[in-house]
Amino acid sequence: MKALAVSVAVALAAVPATAQTLDLSPMSAQIEAGQYRKIEAIRVIRDGQTVFAGDYRGNTPESRIDARSSGKSITAIAVGMAIDDGKLAGVDLPVSGFFKDREPFAHDGPAKRAITIRDLLTMSSALDCDDWTDASPGNEERMYETRDWTRFALDIPTASDYARGANGLGRYSYCTAGAFLLGRIVERATGERFDTYVQRRLFDPLGITGARWKTSPTGEIQSGGQLSLRARDFAAIGQLILDGGMAGGKQVVSGAWLREMLTVRAKATPLDGYGYLWWVRDYRETGNPRPWPGFYMSGNGGNKVVLFPDLKTVVVILSTNYNQRDMHQLSSALIERHILPALVKTAP
Repeated sequence: MKALAVSVAVALAAVPATAQTLDLSPMSAQIEAGQYRKIEAIRVIRDGQTVFAGDYRGNTPESRIDARSSGKSITAIAVGMAIDDGKLAGVDLPVSGFFKDREPFAHDGPAKRAITIRDLLTMSSALDCDDWTDASPGNEERMYETRDWTRFALDIPTASDYARGANGLGRYSYCTAGAFLLGRIVERATGERFDTYVQRRLFDPLGITGARWKTSPTGEIQSGGQLSLRARDFAAIGQLILDGGMAGGKQVVSGAWLREMLTVRAKATPLDGYGYLWWVRDYRETGNPRPWPGFYMSGNGGNKVVLFPDLKTVVVILSTNYNQRDMHQLSSALIERHILPALVKTAP
């Protein structure tokens, strides 16, 4: 996976003057018939050009869809940009050092003081925080019941059995509160509100406007997700990563950061590796065992922004199948039954 991460961060060859469009009409017919329930929009970008665009359920190209935790991957990009800008010294800094004005912390101690930015990026911190377990003290639903989300996140207890492995990281545990804290760190390091910084450094160079961020009752930006953008906006972010951080002839985020961000650090599920708030898995065409490695942003509802370096392709699926048990399987089925076969069949 490390070698593949390097390949993603290398700029692509020149974009061809024309691109062959994909015939995905059978897929669209199934979506319109409700087979995949609430699919809102799909974009497929190959060699930097749109080869398929579908908007469903009354959406238009201007519709902005909440892609939920897909926004976490944007937070990882923002951390890298702050490092590129010399505002953040690195990922091994202790988190507590950025919040001295919020001391004392509940459940304070050596384990909490040892939590680093890297720990939050890899979902491997000592916080007793697991969004996949309802009873977890740090579960994100508990955070939403409070007014001050920063206070909630800083006060999460630490896990009594926490231990670091040979790679220096603890066990993987999906924690939105940790990703939210990363946004506060970027704010404190750069001196800008998180949404303002991301707009200036990332969205403006990509032509992204009208981003809608969820906020806490006290106005804190939810850098752990719940960001609404257009399908083409998510596609532009994916293309930026495929192009090694380049957009419009300028280096928006360094290739060095992208290589680090996309390097797998943990096994998140039986099928998925995890880097810095980015997922990695092998997708396969239905009936074909060949793997097509994909790096992706993922969010509740089945939202996906998948980068296929070997196919020079970005696939965006925006879906509001929120909180459905099969939401991610439905989106994977769209890719493996329809999109991948069409891409492979028409590959140069």
